[in-house]
Amino acid sequence: MQAFRHIVTTILAVCALGAFVSGAAAQPAGFTDPGARTSGGASGDLTPVQGQVDGGSITVGATAQVVVLFRNDSGRPVQTGAIQLYPSSTVSASVALNQCAAEDLPAGAVCAVGISVKALQAGSWRLEMLMRHSGRARLVTATIAGQVASGEGTDDRFISDVEAIPNELDFGDLQTSQPIVRSVVLRNITSEAVDVNAIYIEAAQQAGYSLRTDCTRLEPGQACIVIVTWSPVLKGDASGVLIIEHSGPTSVASVNLLGDYDPDDTEQADIFPEAVPGKGLLVSSQEEIDFGDGIETISAITVSLVNVGDAPITLRDIRLASTDSGGLSISKSGCMVETILEPVEACPLTITWAPVREGQILDDVQVWHDGARGVLVLPVRGTADSVISQDAKPVRLASGGVISASLSSGDASTEGLQFVRDETIDPASVLDGFVVTSHSPRRAIIAGPGGSRIVFDGEEVVLGGILWNVNIRASGIEFRTGDDKVLLLFDRSLSSVNRVSAQSGGSSGSSAVTSTSDGQ
Repeated sequence: MQAFRHIVTTILAVCALGAFVSGAAAQPAGFTDPGARTSGGASGDLTPVQGQVDGGSITVGATAQVVVLFRNDSGRPVQTGAIQLYPSSTVSASVALNQCAAEDLPAGAVCAVGISVKALQAGSWRLEMLMRHSGRARLVTATIAGQVASGEGTDDRFISDVEAIPNELDFGDLQTSQPIVRSVVLRNITSEAVDVNAIYIEAAQQAGYSLRTDCTRLEPGQACIVIVTWSPVLKGDASGVLIIEHSGPTSVASVNLLGDYDPDDTEQADIFPEAVPGKGLLVSSQEEIDFGDGIETISAITVSLVNVGDAPITLRDIRLASTDSGGLSISKSGCMVETILEPVEACPLTITWAPVREGQILDDVQVWHDGARGVLVLPVRGTADSVISQDAKPVRLASGGVISASLSSGDASTEGLQFVRDETIDPASVLDGFVVTSHSPRRAIIAGPGGSRIVFDGEEVVLGGILWNVNIRASGIEFRTGDDKVLLLFDRSLSSVNRVSAQSGGSSGSSAVTSTSDGQ
């Protein structure tokens, strides 16, 4: 019986020892890492559902959304805190959604954190995520990994958080100095707002680039526009860089600016310019007023001035280029100063030539206006074989008061015959070719195409069909008709006395000048 008790005691001791050894083996070693038992923290704490998340493949420039799940394995609610992201250089990342921070996470519950990953450069990418919480471990980590694939044309491109469209601004080859305007669209392709801190152009001072924009802040997906103007200054290539500084992870974006200014060789200007929108364009029915050769009589040519633009034109002035017109005159009817030509409207311009000397005439008609280019120049050419005198022109008379050449028509009060002046003739052109050959206080001799004649101070004379009032002044002879005045200056080298003295001796010539002046 005693032996039986010893056997039972031995069996119980062995069983107890086995149970003790089994229980001891089930307990963790005191020097092991508690976090090694789970992939994110201590046993019974906040842990990631999947310790390493596969982020897949992302194309350069694209943005992918990756979701990381966390589970509360503890027996009480857990409160989460700040999340920090540590991406590799090939990507940028930001927290797009944090469902875990909405409220305390109950025991056994799962919450999600959304990560926005943008691919910057081709290659492998890895993202370490660190999140604080109120559990025993206080921290939980998760890893996201994947590949960045290079898209077409993106091997050597840097992708910014602010996308520029286009990524290169090429103004092309420019042959004129007309400025070119292009636009660049800036778009926020991240999930967070981005502040645009500065936009400027880095280029040479003579490149000719300028910009205008109002981009200040871009919400996710929002875009703004930058206007870039290129006004070429120097011939050749003009390069620059449009730089955008912003608050995104990449901090900067850039757009290359390219242009080549190669102006055409300067050519002779056409007599008629090209039409300009919103401006009148004055053209003539003839490019040149050519009287031809062998002119022996008074000749006149009429051309039409036509407004072929899309805006009215006002004629500011019509004149001959030379002060010595050689017998040319512009009619005062038809096209006149302050004439307004509506689109497709025309007026006649008449040029009359009564040659006062033999040979060629080289002159131009200048028509100043407020249309394109501002002036129309018509060359006037011709050759005269003889001098034409206008003194033989008939004088037109009409019944009524006698009008003095020195008075206007409104000042006539006496009854008789009225001298009628042709208002289409420029009075100054009538006296072209006349010179004063002899001069005294009371009378003078003038020579012209019809020969020489004597005029007297204060008397009236008809020259070229126009009635003139003569006023002999110290410097020459003033001819007046109505409101028009023409002064012929006296050139003493043309006097008959000087011509005689040139053939005589010096002493006798001096005596002849004195006697002639006294005689006059």
